[in-house]
Amino acid sequence: MTTMESEPLVQLTSELVSDPVRGYTELRRQAPLVRVTLPGVETPVWLITRFEDAKEALGDPRFVRDQEKIPGFASDGPSIAEQMIEAYGLPMEYRDYLGIMVLVDGPEHTRLRQLVTKSFTARRINALRPRIEEITRNLIEPLAARQEAELLEDVGYPLASTVICALIGIDDEDVPDMRRWIREYASGDLDLVIPALRNMVDHSKDLIARRRADRRDDLVSGWITSGEGDPDGLTETEMVALILLLINTGITPPALFIASAVLALLDHPEQLARLRAEPELLGRAVPELLRFTSPVPMGAPLYATEDLEFAGMPVRKGEAVTSALLAANHDPDEFRAPEALDVTRELGRGVGHVAFGHSAHYCIGAALARVEAEVALHEILIRHSGTALGVARDELEYFDLPGEGRHLRGLPVRF
Repeated sequence: MTTMESEPLVQLTSELVSDPVRGYTELRRQAPLVRVTLPGVETPVWLITRFEDAKEALGDPRFVRDQEKIPGFASDGPSIAEQMIEAYGLPMEYRDYLGIMVLVDGPEHTRLRQLVTKSFTARRINALRPRIEEITRNLIEPLAARQEAELLEDVGYPLASTVICALIGIDDEDVPDMRRWIREYASGDLDLVIPALRNMVDHSKDLIARRRADRRDDLVSGWITSGEGDPDGLTETEMVALILLLINTGITPPALFIASAVLALLDHPEQLARLRAEPELLGRAVPELLRFTSPVPMGAPLYATEDLEFAGMPVRKGEAVTSALLAANHDPDEFRAPEALDVTRELGRGVGHVAFGHSAHYCIGAALARVEAEVALHEILIRHSGTALGVARDELEYFDLPGEGRHLRGLPVRF
């Protein structure tokens, strides 16, 4: 892998990764691509901070996610994804379960994606809305009676985990364990990460075995049934990897987004007042909050399959680029006053932001995340109009994830 010695390096800390103004404004002015290193990663990457460039890169077939798919290219070290896994200190035997679908391309990605998307169609997600409303109301009513809550622990994680686990086929009695394990896995504490991963892998294997004997209307049963007699059917390793992917992306980002969205609205009382006065704006406010907070601030690394020119700059075969999704969503060339939260903002064509990525790797669970957020925000901030922050703003605690920025550890509120 080339090290691009001629360019100065910018060290991206977790704090800068999550700061749309201080972290990226100067980088965006410097050039379309800026050479950076991410926390826990030695290999330099070209960082994209502009909206149109991010969309173009995410849909450009000259870039791939799997470094081994670069024709005739021999790397002299581990890939960026492998380095990020190494930064977590994960044992080798678990690495086959990580990165599936996120780090594959072409027909392999299409095959895996098609096996999952059938459970995330707009029709099926819209049909789930009454159930999501029921779950959310049942979570919040006792908290409102108690007049206090910690929104991540009491609402975000229970809501997201209940919904995604039901779709996967995880039994109700096992959901609290899965929720605890994914929180430990996302904690950044290595003493918790490895046991949590081991528990999730073991539980997933057991679930697959039980569904082989007792099929139900869930994803795992569907994978088993569709794979019978099909040489291209999912292996057990692939099924475990997909379960982990759905658990991770279907619980942690939606839970963190709900908390971040509530905090953003509490930080902007005039916008919250407008939303409370016009609840029908929720359908516009949630995409704006996704743009504003971008719960996954960095995209996956992409590798150039050939020497090419991108955004007017040369990128060599084998070099990596990555999109700062949060930066792209605050690009002043795309958004008027991007640092301002505006619940009436009409975003551009398509979804109008890249918080869920773009093109072939666009987040499968995007529609589900939007519905969960709409329902949660309505219950927390509109139906209960007195909701306020439960501690001083500067007392909120955060934690860092390598290459993924800073995230709220919790969000105490009063009702």
